[in-house]
Amino acid sequence: MYRDTFGGCRLPLSAQCRRSLSGKSSKYLIARRYSVDMPTAYIGIGSNVGERKEHCLRALALLSEEGIAVRACSAFYETEPWGVKDQPRFINAAAEIETSLEPQALLRLLKDIEKRIGREETYRWGPRVIDLDILLYDDLVMDEEGLKIPHPHLHERNFVLKPLSEIAPEKVHPLLGKTVRELLAGRG
Repeated sequence: MYRDTFGGCRLPLSAQCRRSLSGKSSKYLIARRYSVDMPTAYIGIGSNVGERKEHCLRALALLSEEGIAVRACSAFYETEPWGVKDQPRFINAAAEIETSLEPQALLRLLKDIEKRIGREETYRWGPRVIDLDILLYDDLVMDEEGLKIPHPHLHERNFVLKPLSEIAPEKVHPLLGKTVRELLAGRG
């Protein structure tokens, strides 16, 4: 079901992304170092329109430009669409970030990055140039209008669990009490 056809970012992100982009925008991909502890969040990244991998890498670059420390990124996987099946295949990955932004501010930044890359609203689970979702934010549980953490479908989606298990296999889902590795294994 999953094919790592695009290579991963398990190497230090800045080196992997520089190689992937062949020098394009690589100056923005160096993860910043911070001396204070900041929240760790996990972001789901996906695209199924146009230059899919390039869109995902551009999203990582823009996160870095905005002061977000990208600590790790999974491999890129080509996956079947979820929800609406009659559309192109997706490229999916997951990234671990450190941020001083509160969850709502992080969500606003992700939506802004989506727009800057060219995402336009279509229909639920439809095709998209880029899709950025907050999967987890430390051990926070949040249920507000427009933002639920952990992501409400995280445990149902192999295309999220597979890349997330590469970078955070022992991270515990704060509601289900299972590690990402256990959640993926339970999906068969």
